[in-house]
Amino acid sequence: MLRAGAGFSIQSNPRAAALEATQSALKQAGLRVADAALCFASSALGGAFPAIVRTVAEAAGTTNIAGCGSIGVIANGREFEHRPSLAVLLWSSDMVEAHRVFVPQLRGRGREAAEELLSFVRPKLGPTNLLCLFPDTYNFEAEPFMNTLVSQLPSVAIVGGGATEDGSVGETFQFCGDVVSSNSVAGMMLSGDFQIDTGAALACAPLGRTHTVTSVQGNTILALDGRRAYDVFSEAAGPLITDLRRALGFVFLGIPLENGGERLRRGNFYVRNVIGASPEHGAIAVAHRPQLGDTVGFVLRDGEGSRKELKAMLESLKVSAKAPGFGLYFDCVSRGAGLYNIPDHDAAYIGQFFEQVPIAGFFTGFEFGPLGDGTGLLQYSGVLALVSEGRA
Repeated sequence: MLRAGAGFSIQSNPRAAALEATQSALKQAGLRVADAALCFASSALGGAFPAIVRTVAEAAGTTNIAGCGSIGVIANGREFEHRPSLAVLLWSSDMVEAHRVFVPQLRGRGREAAEELLSFVRPKLGPTNLLCLFPDTYNFEAEPFMNTLVSQLPSVAIVGGGATEDGSVGETFQFCGDVVSSNSVAGMMLSGDFQIDTGAALACAPLGRTHTVTSVQGNTILALDGRRAYDVFSEAAGPLITDLRRALGFVFLGIPLENGGERLRRGNFYVRNVIGASPEHGAIAVAHRPQLGDTVGFVLRDGEGSRKELKAMLESLKVSAKAPGFGLYFDCVSRGAGLYNIPDHDAAYIGQFFEQVPIAGFFTGFEFGPLGDGTGLLQYSGVLALVSEGRA
C-alpha cells in the first residue's frame, strides 16, 4: 500500500516552517512516520537549511531525505515565489523502496559524477525505477552528465531539476540526509512494483518554419538557409526585435530530435537560449553547438501557448495515470506568475486534474523529463511525474 502526503509553510521561522510542512504532510498521508521525504526550501530560508533538514527528519521519523533550495516551492495547488516558503512530500509503502543519493564536486566532472551516481544506482534497480535528481545549476555539466547517465539507464525514468536561488548568494544548495552542500547533486532513487507516468509542458511555441544551418563556428550561427542568421532571427522575433534584450528573453532556438522537417512538432524538439545576436556581424550565438546542415527553428515563450501545452499534458496523463499516490512537479523559473501574470497557475491546473493527489516541487533552473522516446534536459518546461500503485 502506498500512502503519501504533501505540506507547505510560509512561516519565516525556519524550524516552525519545517514542522508545519512536515506535520501537514504526515496528516494528509495518515502517517506517524515516513519511509522517505523530499524537501524544497526557498532562498529566503537559506541561512537555516541545515536546521530545516534536521527538523524535517525529526518530525517525519526518517533520515532518508533529499531536496534542494530554490527561489520558490510548489505544493498542493499553491506556488510560492520569492518569499519564505517550504514544501515537504513524504510517503510510506511496501512496494516502493527509496534510497537517497548524493554526489559531491560537480564542477568540471560531468562524466565522472554520472559514473559515481551510476555505481550507486545500479544495485538498487527494480522492476520499475524513478530517479529524481536536484543538481547545482551553476556547476552542472549537462551534456557529459546526461549522455553518460541516459546511455547506461535507458529504462529508468529520470525527473527533477536544477536547484535555484534568488541571486543574493551566488550558490545553490542540495540536501541529502543531514548534509547541505553546494557544487553537488542530491536526489532520490525509487524502485519497486509501481507505475510511473511523466509529462512535460513547454512554455514555448514554434515561430514559422524551420531553417538549415549553412554556416557555423562553434556555438555561433553565421547563416541560415544561406542568409545572415541575425536577419532570420529578426524576422522570427518580429516587433520584439526593436528591443534586442527583450527579444533574447522571449525568442529561443528550437532543436528537433530528428533532422529535417519543415516545422517543429510538439513533443519532438527541445529549446536552448539565444545568448547573443549581432546585427553588425549578422550572427547569433546560442547555448548549443549546431553542426553544418542541422535543422533548427525559433520559438516564442508565451503564456497562452504554455497554458495549452499544460492542459494537453494533463489530459494525456489523466488517461494513463489511473490512481496516482503522489506527484512531483518541477517548473522552470521562467514560468510561474511572471509568465501568466497570476499566481498558482500551473499548480491550480494540476489540482483540477488530480484532485486530492499530494503533489510538491520547486522552481528550477532547468528540468529533467521526457523528451521524445527517452529522457532529456529541458528548459522553459514544467515536468510532472506521478507515482501509482502497481504497474500498468
